Amino acid sequence: MEHAPTWLTYGFLYLTAAVLAVPIAKALGLGAIIGYLAAGIAIGPWGLGLVSNVQDILHFAEFGVVLMLFLVGLELQPSRLWALRRPIFGTGSAQVLGCAAVLFALGALAGLPWRVSLVGALGLALSSTAIALQSLTERNLLRTQSGQAGFSILLFQDVAAIPILAMLPVLGAAAGEGVGHTPGDVALEALKIVAVIAAIILGGRLLLRPVLRWIAKSNTPEIFTAAALLLVVGIAYLMVMVGLSMALGAFLAGVLLADSEYRRELEADIEPFKGLLLGLFFIAVGMSIDFGVILRSPGLMAAILIGFLAAKAVVIYTLAKLVNIPYQERPVFTLLLAQGGEFAFVVFQAAAGANVFPAETASLLIGAVALSMLISPLLLVLLDRVLLRRYAKVKAPAAEEISEPQEAPIIIAGFGRYGQIVSRVLLAEGIHTTVLDHSVDMLEVARTFGYRVFYGDATRLDLLRIAGAEHARILVIAVDDAEQSLKIAKLAREHFPNLQIVARARDITHWNKLRDLGVTLVQRELFESSLKSAHTVLELMGLSPAEATTFTDRFRKHNIALADRMYPHHKDQAKYIAVAREGRSQLAEQMAKERQESAALGATGGQYPGYGVPEDGIRGDGAASARHSDK
Repeated sequence: MEHAPTWLTYGFLYLTAAVLAVPIAKALGLGAIIGYLAAGIAIGPWGLGLVSNVQDILHFAEFGVVLMLFLVGLELQPSRLWALRRPIFGTGSAQVLGCAAVLFALGALAGLPWRVSLVGALGLALSSTAIALQSLTERNLLRTQSGQAGFSILLFQDVAAIPILAMLPVLGAAAGEGVGHTPGDVALEALKIVAVIAAIILGGRLLLRPVLRWIAKSNTPEIFTAAALLLVVGIAYLMVMVGLSMALGAFLAGVLLADSEYRRELEADIEPFKGLLLGLFFIAVGMSIDFGVILRSPGLMAAILIGFLAAKAVVIYTLAKLVNIPYQERPVFTLLLAQGGEFAFVVFQAAAGANVFPAETASLLIGAVALSMLISPLLLVLLDRVLLRRYAKVKAPAAEEISEPQEAPIIIAGFGRYGQIVSRVLLAEGIHTTVLDHSVDMLEVARTFGYRVFYGDATRLDLLRIAGAEHARILVIAVDDAEQSLKIAKLAREHFPNLQIVARARDITHWNKLRDLGVTLVQRELFESSLKSAHTVLELMGLSPAEATTFTDRFRKHNIALADRMYPHHKDQAKYIAVAREGRSQLAEQMAKERQESAALGATGGQYPGYGVPEDGIRGDGAASARHSDK
């Protein structure tokens, strides 16, 4: 019997572990990240022992983080990146230097050599970009004030990893066991770094778009996908060759393509690979936890883990207060940045290779970082279920960016293309509104037009309280995401029963789910605009405006009545479909009968120009029928 290739065996193991562990973790309310980490522990050296070459897998899986930063860059145009320069270098440097200073002091108090304390402090000051960004995205916090601050800090950490790695050979040489770098070598390395970054920026501006345009003209989707992956792989390779962060290079490339015409297609092509490789990265982190080191020194490991998490948490929470992050966002912000990060693995392994400290010390620090990445998602679940629920039950004071009490009679959740129209109509009538949206761009538009704005996610109960939901008369749910819309409706129905809800439904399925929650004032977002288009088509087919209006009005009333008839059966698919077919047949038959009667009386409504009515007036399936005429 032949043995399966290694890649096939490992691929089968990773996919099986993920498919089993992630749904279980999600069902338990623990989140996908915990599922991936648990899967890694299960198949790793300290679980079933099915995988042994953990470091090779971890290096490959880090490409998931690279793809994630590329996609983040695609969402961030150069003008917005320039606007973030102060938080990146201000808040980011404050976090890294502040945490490193406190951790260095703790290491010195513990009697560690200064080199061990310094490198350990700098490595532990870094945070997990993968876990932090994934968690912020899952909670719709990436566009909030805490999300923007967190992203700025993570981006600065990617930049800070470069000089940290560069100083390790110097520290090793200072210890008498390494080879030092001459000033000329350092200058040459710096020149390489500047040249590569300049090449990415200039190449992105001058070459990338013409090349992508040329590839797109081939009309071969798989080649465009290959080109998208080649772009990210090539830039990552270039960055590694000069000792820079792959993720930083991919991010810069994404920013340069953020305002290109190929942005959406690049996102669609890369998103599936990003998700799979990020999952593999979390699995590899789970496999990399060295439980042997933990078992040999459990007390020391616990002291390192608790010590660095607590020290970072104090510094980061203090920083959050100084930069005026809303108090209800501070716990998640603090926890996501307090954990260790994937770059710490690289720093500590390089430090051991440069003889800055022994391999045993590196194993201890890497184990502490990996454990922090394991328990952070668990602590996030605890935060969601305990602390944030307590925040929601307490009537919260106004967030820092709100300068006056919110007492508008109407709250609008979502300021997209739907919410904007509602807001403008009300503003024209002189009715004050409070607008909630977690998109920075949309909030800037809202403030420009003079709306009351909250900077946050309307699915949070504490934010609805701050917005004045207890005293408002109407809540307009205009968010684009159906699941988010249902969450807001459920919160409002449970906690603010006197608040009338007017909601937007994406389709009939969303409409039914809102009705299940007791929301009766629901508009399907494309229904009226579709009727307007149908009205135009009927006129182009030869009907008078009055006849087209009569027919579309009749259809509107029939469709609304049919939706009400279908709603009680929407959980019984067979009955639901039967009622829908019956309703469509009734309308088709009624309209065909009226056309025939009108034709018999000599009116113009019997036939449309170029088409005739069949003898029976309807098709076999009960829908209206038309055929070409010989006229």
